[in-house]
Amino acid sequence: MSKTGSELATRLGVAFVLIGLAFAALYSGGVGFWMVVSVIGVLMMGEWAMLAGANLKGKRLAQYAISVPLAAMLPGLAPELGSTGQEFLALGLIIGVFFFLAIVAKGGQLALGAFYVGLPVLALVTIREQPVQGMLLTFWAMALVWACDSAAYFAGRAIGGPKLAPAISPNKTWAGFLGGVAGATLFAFVLVWLFALPVALAWATPVLAVLAQLGDLFESHLKRCAGVKDSGNLLPGHGGVLDRLDGLVASAPVAALLVLWLVR
Repeated sequence: MSKTGSELATRLGVAFVLIGLAFAALYSGGVGFWMVVSVIGVLMMGEWAMLAGANLKGKRLAQYAISVPLAAMLPGLAPELGSTGQEFLALGLIIGVFFFLAIVAKGGQLALGAFYVGLPVLALVTIREQPVQGMLLTFWAMALVWACDSAAYFAGRAIGGPKLAPAISPNKTWAGFLGGVAGATLFAFVLVWLFALPVALAWATPVLAVLAQLGDLFESHLKRCAGVKDSGNLLPGHGGVLDRLDGLVASAPVAALLVLWLVR
């Protein structure tokens, strides 16, 4: 097998493992889902610290700090507070981590990782814990990003044309950007048709697809500033965790707000 073929096989193998893990966590819900996304959150914080230029001590400090609000997101941890009260507790702890890292680690960019990591994890746990259609709603929030990425890739390759942001990500085109929005929207309406996803969320999907692609560009900008190709090397053929989840980081918090506003 050629080197290119071997790299493709590795990439596909890792992709299948990641998809399987995502579906297993999504199906299990509760503590199982929280555990998977929390571990991912700690890994994301480590990669964010690297992009922020933190040393090993700063990286570990940031990971330990973010584990506090992540732990507070454990479903059923504080039944006396109710789900809404527990969500506000976790949000308050995320804000606390921001100020802690800003003061103790004296790193503004490092401190912003509290929001970059904490908010999307809180958003996904909140959506999955919805009493009605929690699994479907979480699948929509996660998979619309995958649909957007896939459609953007194929549209960009097939059509080409003007570059979207050549100084940040030279391979992205406007055709790919619009194709990604169209693909994510089509996917959402398929969920409406097959599984009765609330139609209001399908109409909101184009906005989330735009956010997902802006999140991708933002992470590309961070990597350029840090002078690295990938956010990490944990996933062979894919780079780091942030490289795979940059779009979801940007779209998940807004998806959660839409779910709380339009579905409850």
